[in-house]
Amino acid sequence: MKTPFQQHELDRMRTDLDNYKWGIFYFNPKDSRIFLPKMQRWMGWTLNFANPYSYLITVGFIGFFIYLQLML
Repeated sequence: MKTPFQQHELDRMRTDLDNYKWGIFYFNPKDSRIFLPKMQRWMGWTLNFANPYSYLITVGFIGFFIYLQLML
């Protein structure tokens, strides 16, 4: 899905502390991306928790790891 924002606007939203809940969870309903770089790019990627698909991804990862633990 193509975002209507320019790259510099996306970078500004990503680094704005107002778009983070408790300082660690990115939550921006204006940003349509699911995965995006963390505030410090070298630290990896994060999820946009304003996007409902991020919760499905999180539940999927948790379910996968629970499944792995039960199979051992």
